[in-house]
Amino acid sequence: MTDDLLTYDSVVRPEWIDEFGHLNMAYYVLICDSATFNFWDIVNGDRKLEDRGGSEYAVVEAHVNYLDEVREGDPLRIATQLLDADAKRFRLFHTMYHAEKGYVAATNEVMALGFNLNERGLEIFKDDVQERLQEILARHSKLERPGNAGRAIGQPRKR
Repeated sequence: MTDDLLTYDSVVRPEWIDEFGHLNMAYYVLICDSATFNFWDIVNGDRKLEDRGGSEYAVVEAHVNYLDEVREGDPLRIATQLLDADAKRFRLFHTMYHAEKGYVAATNEVMALGFNLNERGLEIFKDDVQERLQEILARHSKLERPGNAGRAIGQPRKR
């Protein structure tokens, strides 16, 4: 994990554990969704939610790869890489690590669009948000692209 990636830390809570004794698949998405919101807060700088005039984002597509299990109490670190951004959308790639053991538990790629909560509709990002997205993208585009980025679900046919 590089210092250029934005990070979000979490711990696996008891209520997130399924009947098999590990983190339920839905909570991988919940944790990565929190990392997306953390990213968005960073992009908005000092502006708090109540000061944004309803200008937020809406995730419109997501792809999760479940790679290893995590259990109750395990510390997690989610590294977020901005893969692409333009005036009205951004694409993030989250890598969920076990914070102590260092292995990758999951990846989550999301596409989000600019969305105004007050108007309940799509919108382009504010100028300062677009500038910050481009600043982060310039840094993150120098990083190695994650191997799972852009991956589609498929089932190869046997020959």
